[in-house]
Amino acid sequence: MLLIVVTSFALIWANSPLSSSYFDLWRQSMGIDVGPFGLHLDLHHWINDGLMVVFFFVVGLEVRQEFAHGALRDSSRARLAAIAGISGVAVPAVVYVLVVGASGGDGLQGWGAVVGTDTAFMLGALAIVGPRLSGQLRVFLLTLTVVDDFLAVSIIGVFYSDEIRLVPLLIALGCLVALWLLDRSRQWSAAPYVGIVIVLWLATLSSGIHASLAGMIAGLLVPAYPTRRHKVVAARQLFRDFWQSPSASSARAVGRGLSKGVSVNERLHEYLRLPTALVVVPIFALANAGVDLRGGVMAEALSSSVTWGVIAGLVLGKFLGVGIATFLAVRMGAGRLPEGVGMGSVFGGAALSGIGFTMSLLIIGLAFDASSDLGRQATVGVLVAMALATVLGWTIFKVAARRWGEETADLPMTLDSPVDPEVDHIRGSEDAQLTLVEFVDFECSYCAHATGSWEDLHKRFGDDLRYVVRHLPHHPHGPLAARAAEAAAKQDMFWPWLDFVFARQHALEREDLIGYAAELGLDVEAFVKDLDSAEVAARVERDTASATASGAHATPTFFVDGCRLTGSYDARTLTATLESSRRGARTKESQA
Repeated sequence: MLLIVVTSFALIWANSPLSSSYFDLWRQSMGIDVGPFGLHLDLHHWINDGLMVVFFFVVGLEVRQEFAHGALRDSSRARLAAIAGISGVAVPAVVYVLVVGASGGDGLQGWGAVVGTDTAFMLGALAIVGPRLSGQLRVFLLTLTVVDDFLAVSIIGVFYSDEIRLVPLLIALGCLVALWLLDRSRQWSAAPYVGIVIVLWLATLSSGIHASLAGMIAGLLVPAYPTRRHKVVAARQLFRDFWQSPSASSARAVGRGLSKGVSVNERLHEYLRLPTALVVVPIFALANAGVDLRGGVMAEALSSSVTWGVIAGLVLGKFLGVGIATFLAVRMGAGRLPEGVGMGSVFGGAALSGIGFTMSLLIIGLAFDASSDLGRQATVGVLVAMALATVLGWTIFKVAARRWGEETADLPMTLDSPVDPEVDHIRGSEDAQLTLVEFVDFECSYCAHATGSWEDLHKRFGDDLRYVVRHLPHHPHGPLAARAAEAAAKQDMFWPWLDFVFARQHALEREDLIGYAAELGLDVEAFVKDLDSAEVAARVERDTASATASGAHATPTFFVDGCRLTGSYDARTLTATLESSRRGARTKESQA
């Protein structure tokens, strides 16, 4: 909504009696001089070559995260994203060239304007016109735009850069090597990365290569990895030191300890994500979306092959390139869609990928100069394509819901099957008002700490809460440990076993588990027999099937009164969610 408001404001300003002030503003020169060195650009270039580098740096950070522990770790999804992304760049470019070339070819250099998708606008449109629940479709489209953005930025660097200057280019390459070395050394402090990225930006700007490419590559070289549990545990000890003896030095030690537990990539992304979305991209929109449509410009644009090339490339090219490539890749077994996403939703998302605002306007400025006749015509094409792509996506989503039943494009959000006191393991009163279900893996360190929240929750809710554990073994020792827990349950020792074994996650071999049975006073012979029985294996499989049907794919996953909890799962969050559920239940009772 912010982007829509800013874009509308830019268009109104550019077509108002104050139009000249709009264009004069972006021509204002600004510069920095440090001794013999200086950098002087007009405001428009500071935004497009400066602020937008932050945007592309954030994109690079996100790409690295996806490869490290996101959707691109799954080879089939990464392959599907690569196929759809490459096709979603190539087909629009071909469509543009065919449309413009058929009219004489004036403006062919603008083919790059149709290759990129504006992620922010696309996701905003998806939230408005997409299915009621579209989390998995959103993940698919984000993965796709990762490839899309990388290719688009590469195209800018290769085809839309100025004359290359060797010395600054060598300095830029040296900065990239330095970032790679920092990555290899697992440097946890963000300051060295930021310093090198600033030098890299200045060198790239001086080299003649568009700085967006440097931003993207720099983001790719900042290390990302899952949170390190042992570092979190170490930080807890540091906080304990601060609690016992608060001082500036111990507080600083806590801050350093927490930083070491989270990758530099995620910390920089967290710092830059909101400023990029709420400041950088809107300022870019304000500086680039203003097109003076007076004096017959609109009529001229609608008769221009460049305008129609942009419209056809973005709306038709993206729809066909992404949609058909995805359909063929899935049918041929070259990749698989996220669970819960149908092909109707894919084509709806493919239509929305024709919203190419940010990248399109940037390339138009490089290819034509946005204030030229061809630049204005191409910009009109981008704005028209945004509206048409949104309408096309909305239409496809409606048809998919009505014809193929694709009312959602997400994982299930409700617990399947409901809690059964005859089968499930329940801690607390069986007829409690509130129910908390956790899917666990005995080798998952986060499960051990999340499961420990039960004591805090029980103190708060007492007999109003029942706690249920189901199995979702996905670590190497998880299946065996889950069967061992069920074998202990056969002797009515499930909860003592859970508490005992979660404190010994480092040793879950068969011999270790049999030893734990002896320590807990179980009948070891019966325990071993049950451990290998088909009945116990079937019990674990039941829980695993329940997890899949409920949309739980990782541990720990919580369900509050049958609804899957997303986001944080600390005791405070669980308490707030349970309180909200209790208030909702009481409201329904009073209304009844």
